[in-house]
Amino acid sequence: MQDNGNMPTSRRELLKLGAYGLGLAGAITLVGGPAEAQAKKVTQASVKYQAEPKEGKSCATCGNFEAPSSCKTVEGTVAENGWCMIWVKK
Repeated sequence: MQDNGNMPTSRRELLKLGAYGLGLAGAITLVGGPAEAQAKKVTQASVKYQAEPKEGKSCATCGNFEAPSSCKTVEGTVAENGWCMIWVKK
């Protein structure tokens, strides 16, 4: 690259700037904290939540389930035997 006073002069400098940018983006994400995560939850209706298991899958076996009755991604109370379309294996 050519040095015009505003641009990095080498690939190494460009990669450093990219790494700093990724670090800054990660720090901004961490600053959001639990309140931010709570704001991103979806409604039960939008993920077709039901209080019964489906095809052997239930909230209790989902990676998003938080005992005894909540979910990382779905708002409100969820049953341990419930299910929704964003179920993911633990």
